[in-house]
Amino acid sequence: MYAQAPLPEIGEIKRRLQGIFLEGVSDRNYLVREMAAKTVFVMLYIDAIEGRDVWVGPKQITRMSDSTASMQDEVHRKQYIVNTSKRGYKPEDETWYQDNTREPIRDETLRQGFVEKGAVVMRQGIPTTSSKGRYALRESFANLFTLDDDEFDQAAENWREHHLSAPELARTRIMNARVSDQEAVEVRLPGGGSRVLSAGMSSILTKAVIEEFATKHLLEPVVLWVSESSKKVVLDDDELMKSIGLVIDQQKLLPDVVLADLGRERVLIVFIEIVATDGPITERRKLELLALTETAGYPPEQIAFVSVFEHRNVDPLKRRLSGIAVDSLIWCMAEPDLLIKLEQDSRDPLSSL
Repeated sequence: MYAQAPLPEIGEIKRRLQGIFLEGVSDRNYLVREMAAKTVFVMLYIDAIEGRDVWVGPKQITRMSDSTASMQDEVHRKQYIVNTSKRGYKPEDETWYQDNTREPIRDETLRQGFVEKGAVVMRQGIPTTSSKGRYALRESFANLFTLDDDEFDQAAENWREHHLSAPELARTRIMNARVSDQEAVEVRLPGGGSRVLSAGMSSILTKAVIEEFATKHLLEPVVLWVSESSKKVVLDDDELMKSIGLVIDQQKLLPDVVLADLGRERVLIVFIEIVATDGPITERRKLELLALTETAGYPPEQIAFVSVFEHRNVDPLKRRLSGIAVDSLIWCMAEPDLLIKLEQDSRDPLSSL
């Protein structure tokens, strides 16, 4: 029994993929792009759904065309399977993809994407070199594309609960429970009180640093400094900074957040850069801040540097990873318990964090 025509349009499939695989899911770009939507469409078109003994291969996806996709009666859909199974078959009209697109469809969209997430099942016992199709939509996943809009959200949530790993579910909940980036952000300080930051992703990340990172990874955290582009300095605990001998030149060095951990035998100063689009702790930035703290009498082992991102799959982290300073930390809002260390050797002072 073929999926009922008319099949959902590519744009609608893409929209639903974005609603199933929320921000925070690893390799999300492979799962929600147009190539993924077209892959799902072809699998629905030929009825490659779990339990029906019909299997798709990348060639069925590359050889699909707009004109063929529009012919959704059962006769044409069956004929498409027959045609694309023939050796040397060449469609007469313009196809969606060239044959050399098979590898990203197979390796990224199917294996690393849908199969890894449990959305697609693989036929067993097929030799690696075989040209036979080996992929089918898991039935519960295929059903998500036939539901009415008012049923979809709950069904998608149920599907995630059964098929995504616990860490991925946690990341998606954190990412999608955050306040809108159009709203002012209230930050609760560790010692009591709060500050209101202007709307935007930088403020959302700053809130996460103070409320999550500081409380999870420091023993007795205090906030010395918070700045943002619209207001320069939002919080400056001048008295506390003077008491620990730290003075920041607002004209030269304007870190996003400065924390101190007073619960250690020796005070630990933590410099944090919030990376909504750019600007992690680079080697140059690290040296500038070390010069500041050295003047204040703090040796390098009492200083930590943290670059903060939304999640590990975000573009700024991928783009700037090579420029982040050695002997510094990376922390992502979506995984608050995780610290990524760029260590040079075992004597790294950050290892105590």
